[in-house]
Amino acid sequence: MRRIPIVGGNWKMNTNCASARTLAAAVASSHRASSGVEVVLFPPFPYLIEVGAVLRDSAVMLGAQDLCHEADGAFTGEVSAAMLRDCGCTWVLVGHSERRHLIGESDELVNHKTLAAVRAGLNVILCIGETRAQREGGQTDAVNTGQLTAGLRGVTADQMKRVVIAYEPVWAIGTGLTATPEDAQAAHAAVRRTLAGLFNSTIAEATRIEYGGSMKPGNAAGLMRMQDIDGGLIGGASLNAGDFGAIVHAAAQS
Repeated sequence: MRRIPIVGGNWKMNTNCASARTLAAAVASSHRASSGVEVVLFPPFPYLIEVGAVLRDSAVMLGAQDLCHEADGAFTGEVSAAMLRDCGCTWVLVGHSERRHLIGESDELVNHKTLAAVRAGLNVILCIGETRAQREGGQTDAVNTGQLTAGLRGVTADQMKRVVIAYEPVWAIGTGLTATPEDAQAAHAAVRRTLAGLFNSTIAEATRIEYGGSMKPGNAAGLMRMQDIDGGLIGGASLNAGDFGAIVHAAAQS
């Protein structure tokens, strides 16, 4: 099955209003829908509307880095799915390792956020991945299966059309370390088998699984040549339009 590659640029807590507009404009000017790759930018909350205005007539989509699982109410500092849609977002990240390990989000909370997003009509990139200790302990597949199973609990087969999985080994995020293409492929293949068990083989084959973890122009092509790697969720390299464009090009060539 031909799955359309997807490349996301997660800017994390970087940029300011001016640099966010400049970076978004550079990405938008270099990306065309005809490339056969879907591209999503995830700026910080304060710049969603500004970046959305830059992207409005382009082929690049707008996403948020997180959301609240509640629809509204007395939740100081939180942002709901409806608010994200009102800002022009069509995508949202859920369960990024920095949310799990630095903020302390549980599998249960990640699941609530996933459900809130898909029920609101947002597309979700659900992030999973093991720590270095877990990998060295031979627990990679068990951790990924557990996080995937918990994160997708209650998600329907029809809602899976809105879900992309991002395999992000925690030990490779922002460290300069990267899984070899073969190791990443093995993890992605195991995730796809888990999806087949949770749903069916048709959904498993249709669901895109992207790799995140120090993907750069120099290693993107090798990673995305792998059968089960359908793009990348890019952190540091997404802050440079040239580097990000090179990764998008590698996805188009895959």
